[in-house]
Amino acid sequence: MPTQKAVVTAPIGLHARPAAVFVRAVTETGLPVTITKAGIRRVDARSLLHVMAADFSYGCEVELGIEDSALNGALSREKAAAALRTLGELLESQGPE
Repeated sequence: MPTQKAVVTAPIGLHARPAAVFVRAVTETGLPVTITKAGIRRVDARSLLHVMAADFSYGCEVELGIEDSALNGALSREKAAAALRTLGELLESQGPE
């Protein structure tokens, strides 16, 4: 399973606008991305409700992932890894301007 770790830098965590921006970016990848942090189960990162309910607060480390069963060969695995890197960078760039 391709994974990517990132730290949430939005001051309000993944709530309201930062969560909506993140979920929109996940949806645009077309991949079934999950997000988790220590102590909680994986949630569907394409769901604004699930992401907001999981309480990904400022400074928490998260892990983004895509199940191998959703991938189709090496090219798809490379696309998934690139998408996860981009999403991780997005989470880490939402800090105060």
